[in-house]
Amino acid sequence: MKKILLYLAFLSVAVVSCKRDETPEEQPEISVEMQNTYDDQAAEDFLQTHYLDAKGNIKDLAATDTVNVKLKNLNPITLSSGVIYIIRNNAQPTPGTAIQPKDIIRLMSSSISYSSGEVNGKVSYQNGVSFRNTIATTGVPEVDPNYYYIKSSLLNAFNKRYNTSYDHSFFEIEGFQEGLQKFKAFDIGDDVAYNLQGVIIVPSRAAYARDPHYSTGISLRNRSFVFAVQVYKTTTRPESEY
Repeated sequence: MKKILLYLAFLSVAVVSCKRDETPEEQPEISVEMQNTYDDQAAEDFLQTHYLDAKGNIKDLAATDTVNVKLKNLNPITLSSGVIYIIRNNAQPTPGTAIQPKDIIRLMSSSISYSSGEVNGKVSYQNGVSFRNTIATTGVPEVDPNYYYIKSSLLNAFNKRYNTSYDHSFFEIEGFQEGLQKFKAFDIGDDVAYNLQGVIIVPSRAAYARDPHYSTGISLRNRSFVFAVQVYKTTTRPESEY
């Protein structure tokens, strides 16, 4: 119970976000179809203009760079949902552990959310805001992030406290779940130096789209996500904690 209360205190700011997302926008939004088109075009531009450094961090690729390999040439795979993932060579566990939807994960990551838009005839990601960055902050993996899976006990306690009826999608990023499950987990300690496994790009339609959602800061409505990830370890979640 103490853990649930602690989580609820941390998550209480979500109420601000969901209220904001449920109010009409002051400016008219583009159609969902156009949003999807912009997201896909912006993702393609990102693949053409970024590369991975020696540790798997995503970096801007200069137009004159003839040394580094752009993401587009690292075999990105696009799923039917629009999610794109890149498995980085020589950075995978052997044999590794399959990652399941309800697993407790220990995740090292750097991620940014973006809006997609057109400027001077070019569609690209804009207004990037850090979503998570364990590399630059704690330096250790994030444990059991609720944007991957939120326990029903915590979700139910949240709904009871705020008299809401949200389901798992209020917290979880479905496209991130889908992309991460294409990788396998290591079985290493939190103190091991990171070597990121690859990239997951989640278009807004596979993230929070235009639905009410949890956020600690800006609204994530219509925003895409780019993750660089490494799963240090997974643990099977007991059914009693679903």
